[in-house]
Amino acid sequence: MHEAASRPRVLLVDDDPAIARLVRHVIGQIGFESLTLATTGREALDALEGIDIVLLDHQLPDAEGLDILDAIRTRPSPPAVVLITAHGNESLAAAALRRGADDYLAKDPSLTGLLPEILERVRRNRELRKALVAAERDLVRAERLGAIGEMTVALHHSINNPLMSATADVDLLLVGQEVTEAARREALQGIRDSLHRIRDIVRQIGDLREIQTTTYLPGIRMVDLHGPAPAAVQPVFRGRAVLMVPEEGLARVVGLLLREAGFAVERCADAAEVERAVSRQTVSLVVVLGGSGAAGAHALGGFTPPNPHSYHVVALVVGIPAAAVEAGANSVVQLPFDPAGFTAEMIRLVS
Repeated sequence: MHEAASRPRVLLVDDDPAIARLVRHVIGQIGFESLTLATTGREALDALEGIDIVLLDHQLPDAEGLDILDAIRTRPSPPAVVLITAHGNESLAAAALRRGADDYLAKDPSLTGLLPEILERVRRNRELRKALVAAERDLVRAERLGAIGEMTVALHHSINNPLMSATADVDLLLVGQEVTEAARREALQGIRDSLHRIRDIVRQIGDLREIQTTTYLPGIRMVDLHGPAPAAVQPVFRGRAVLMVPEEGLARVVGLLLREAGFAVERCADAAEVERAVSRQTVSLVVVLGGSGAAGAHALGGFTPPNPHSYHVVALVVGIPAAAVEAGANSVVQLPFDPAGFTAEMIRLVS
């Protein structure tokens, strides 16, 4: 049983009282939060606040389930949706998966046994998304902290010398009457020159449009205020990567990690776009989100790599990787993954 804080809140959208009783019983047995019930599409859309998973019947009194699915998907941070279909309607289930449903269930005797498994899989995937969003925030924060550190080193390096020189001149003036007029004027001139140097440095920082870095000491970098970074510190270009990951949070994290590793990243919406991308340019990696495990879900998200191909196909999967390997993946990365380990693996593949 999951901790209370992680128990999903479930909304059932169905006007069949028997289905409602059955689902409520299953929900109670597996320890999820109490079930919220809506009998129409309008009630469902009004009840979405705080809901994690929607069990959505396709045949509703006022709408079709696919239309309600589309409306749910337009909401900010939408809940997961499991479409409930009539037995044998696999084409409807496939359409629902293409339009963003997380899974589907058929109204047949298998529903009672499959519902706990599907709810657990959807719950796990939602927790994964949350972890990926948190990882993305950490990556962005680390980048910002790194940039602040490099700027701090640059300011120390550039401002310290004129500041020390001005301080020495001030100390000389504070000696008093023993300072000659010529020495006093020279000290004042030195202070003015130091202040002008500091002013120019501050001006350069204000005019920065592109951050470039250079090595200050071994292991320490700083923002280069005086010109382009030397060629030796330019990032290594490791090739082009095509990314087909519908989940926005996961796509942002994976894209960021690939760019940090030196790849030029092109994101594709579907398998057809991937095929066009790999046919018109040299590609090193194709990274796809593997199937959810639902029946009818393609192990590589609909992409079938030709045989042979010159690029590496990487599948991001939850659960058993065998299906992705059988479908043509050269490498499988289990979700959730360690960002550093993922980056190292991608570099290893193209090295």
